[in-house]
Amino acid sequence: MALERDFDVVIIGAGGAGMMCASTAANRGRKVILLDHSTKIGRKILISGGGRCNFTNIGANPESFVSQNPHFCKSALSRYRPDDFVSLVRKHKIRYHEKKLGQLFCDDSASQIVDMLVEECDDAGARFQMDCQIFSIKKTGDKFVISTSAGDFRSESLVVATGGLSIPQIGATGFGYDIARQFDLKIVETAPALDGFNFSKADAEHFKDLPGISLDTIVTCKKATFRENILFTHTGLSGPASLQASLYWHKGEALKFDLLPQFDAEKWLSRIKTSHNNKVELKNVLSEKLPKRFAEKFAQLMNMNRPINQLNERQISDLAQHLHGWTLHPSGTVGYRKAEVTRGGVDTKELSSQTMEAKKVPGLYFIGEVVDVTGQLGGYNFQWAWASGFAAGESC
Repeated sequence: MALERDFDVVIIGAGGAGMMCASTAANRGRKVILLDHSTKIGRKILISGGGRCNFTNIGANPESFVSQNPHFCKSALSRYRPDDFVSLVRKHKIRYHEKKLGQLFCDDSASQIVDMLVEECDDAGARFQMDCQIFSIKKTGDKFVISTSAGDFRSESLVVATGGLSIPQIGATGFGYDIARQFDLKIVETAPALDGFNFSKADAEHFKDLPGISLDTIVTCKKATFRENILFTHTGLSGPASLQASLYWHKGEALKFDLLPQFDAEKWLSRIKTSHNNKVELKNVLSEKLPKRFAEKFAQLMNMNRPINQLNERQISDLAQHLHGWTLHPSGTVGYRKAEVTRGGVDTKELSSQTMEAKKVPGLYFIGEVVDVTGQLGGYNFQWAWASGFAAGESC
């Protein structure tokens, strides 16, 4: 049977945002097809959350997202909330749990979320064309013509749901940005986000013996602050706090860490200095509150690796300030290979916040990660995928 070529809506990208858009549009009676260069549907969903998919965050709100226009995401997020997606999960009898900080995960497997979205698309009548390479896109009159390895497709609406540059090993590319540029839409500079940091050369040498050590910290990057763990790696820092900070960090900027959150380090150190045990070496004092290997390195870094009774009041105060405000200048992030998402993307000034449609190209829509809206770690980016996909699906 010959493949149909004419559709109301062609969606490029069969990920979370694309499938949400497809099922929503098809339920309105629109004739929809999803095109994807991969042979597998929803690959990023499948690897998310350690294979259990952190599919939303019950606390998702506009303040959880980074964009040059922080107001842009408000409309879509208000019209498709975490509860709406949870209702869909419950409808499909997928068991889930809250892990921490509002993060919702499948009890069993991320593949359940993919299966659910595919079923929603199938039930609504949306079609899939996988392993489909796109050669060119043109707009003639009010129709888009998409030339592919499976032939040409024509549509009134074209939705770009291609994701960003993160995790290229599963097929991520910058194709969505190329489409935006073709139609003369601006791109906000992209960068890896929710990513680990690489140490500077000097810090890498100093902390090279600490891989695997984890610390409970408050990390601050500009005005953003998070209470989470950091994890030392062979080349830098990872862990939830580092990943969160990377969303706000730009090259050359400092990261500040409170290594003893909600604890008065100066009072504690002064008390030990005046106690009967005041000849104990500083590294051993610090190891009461910090991992032993890190305590030793920190004492060396402060050039105070000697008995605590040899430190004067000013040195004690200075040490306490550094424990509550240890500053690092990373050389960079690890990069797109490890980054969970891409910060930046299609400039929101080019799009309608109500519909995700390009203001100067009727019928062209951009949704999900390809747009300059990036969420914090913990299910926020999936919620943006669902919300932006739903907003476009209601309109395209």
